[in-house]
Amino acid sequence: MRLKPTLYTRFLAWTMLLLVFLVGTILFVIQRKEVRTIFEEARNRGILTAQYIANMNLRALVLWDEETLRTNIEGQADDKLVYIVFYDRNGKPRAANRLVAAIDDIVCCSGLVGEERPDGSSIRRREVRIRGRKINVLEIELPVFVTGSPTRWASIKIGHSLEDMRADVSRTRKVLILIGLGGLLVGLAGSSLLAKRITKPLKELVEGTVRISRGDFSHRIRLESADELGDLARSFNEMTGRLIEARERMETVHRKLVQAEKLASIGRLAATIAHEIRNPLTSVKLNIQRIAESEHLDELEREHLSICQEGVGQIEKFIKELLEFTRVPALSRERFPLEQVLEESLKMFRDSLKGKRVTVERSFAQGLPPASVDGDKMRQVFLNLLRNALEAVDEGGRISLALGSVAGPGGGGTYLIRVSDNGCGIPEKDWENIFEPFFTTKSSGFGLGLANARKIVEQHGGSIKVARKRGKGSAFIVTLPREEGQ
Repeated sequence: MRLKPTLYTRFLAWTMLLLVFLVGTILFVIQRKEVRTIFEEARNRGILTAQYIANMNLRALVLWDEETLRTNIEGQADDKLVYIVFYDRNGKPRAANRLVAAIDDIVCCSGLVGEERPDGSSIRRREVRIRGRKINVLEIELPVFVTGSPTRWASIKIGHSLEDMRADVSRTRKVLILIGLGGLLVGLAGSSLLAKRITKPLKELVEGTVRISRGDFSHRIRLESADELGDLARSFNEMTGRLIEARERMETVHRKLVQAEKLASIGRLAATIAHEIRNPLTSVKLNIQRIAESEHLDELEREHLSICQEGVGQIEKFIKELLEFTRVPALSRERFPLEQVLEESLKMFRDSLKGKRVTVERSFAQGLPPASVDGDKMRQVFLNLLRNALEAVDEGGRISLALGSVAGPGGGGTYLIRVSDNGCGIPEKDWENIFEPFFTTKSSGFGLGLANARKIVEQHGGSIKVARKRGKGSAFIVTLPREEGQ
C-alpha cells in the first residue's frame, strides 16, 4: 500500500522546489540578458574603435605609407586594444603593431570566417597567445573604402581584449548570486510564516467538527486540498450531507405521521358531526324554509329567517369540506394536458376575474406531454390556489400562471406549475402553517382548502410549497412527477 506523504513533508518539499526553480530561472534569464548586453556593448565599441583608427590613417592607407601606419598603430595599441593589423585589398598584411607582428596566426591573412554583418565586417571571439599569455579577444575586421570609389581599398583588423567584459560578467554573477541568496532567505522566511498559517485551516476543521457534533449539520468545512486535511473535510461534509438527508426524511415521515393522526382525529370528529348535527340541521333547514314560505311574515322576520338560512348553509359547507378532507379516495388517473386542467380551472372564475378587472398572465411551455393525474382532483387543487390569489389581489391586480418541466437523470423529470399574484402576500412565518388544517389568515373560510390541496398533490407523488417572490404578493409552486419516456 502506497503511503501518502504528510502535509508537513509535502509543504517543505514543494516550497523548496518552488524556491529553487524560481530563483534559478530568474538568475539564469538575468545573467543571459546581462552577458548579451555586455557583449553587444563590447562589439559596438570595437567597431567604432576600428572605424576611428581607419579614418585617422586613411591618408597613409591611400599612399600605402607603411612606416606612418606602423608608427600610428604603435601609438594606438594598448592593453585593451591588443593588436591592429592593416591589409591591402588582396588580403596581404601591410602593417601591424610590434607586439603581434611576428605572430603569424594573427597577422597571416584576412577574410576571417565569422559573423558576416550587413556593413561587410567580420567579427568573432577567439583566444590568442601573446608572450606566453592567453588572452580572450573580440576580433573585428572592417573594410576600408577610399572616398568616391566603390571598391574596397584595404581592411583593418583589431583584437579588442575581452578581459574587462569577463570581469563585468564575473561581477554580475556575484551580484546575482547575492540576490539569489537574498531571495532564498526571503522565501524561507515566507515559508515559515506560511507554515504558521497552516494552523488556521486546522482550527477551522476543529471548530467545524465541534459544530457538527452539536447538531449543526448545515455547517460545511470549506477546506479544499489534496492532503489529509482535505480528505477529512470532505468526509465530514459527506457525512453531514447524509445526516441532513436522513433528518429530512425523518421529518417528512414525522410530518406525515402527524398529518395521518390529525386526519384520523378529524375523521372521527367528522363522523360524529355528520351523525349528530346533519340530521337535526336538516330538520332546522326544512322548518326555516316552511316558515319563510308563509305569507304572514313581515320584512324584518323574513330578513331574520334569511340570516338563519345563511348560517345553516355555512354549517353544511363546513361539514361537506370536512368530510371531503377526511376521505382518502383512490385516484382515477388518466392522461391530461396540464395546461388544459389550468384553463378549465380559470373558466370557473371568469366572471369574478372580469368583475375585479384582474389580468391573467400565462407562460406555458410548448410540447409538454400529458401528465398521468386525476383531472378532477388536480382541478380542485388549482381552484383552491386561484381562489386564494383572486381574493388576495386588489381590483386591477395580476395573476400569473407558469407551466414547465425539468428533465430528470433517468429520462423522467418533474412538472413545475407556478401560481403567483401581486396581492397582499403571506407572512413568511406562516408559510408552513398555511397547509395545516383549520389554519387561515382570512376572516372567512375554515382553513381546509390548502390542506386538502397538499393532500391531493402528495397523493400524486408531488409537492406544494410557497416560493419567494420579488415584489409584493405570493407564489405557490406545485411539482408533479413526470414518467420516464415522456
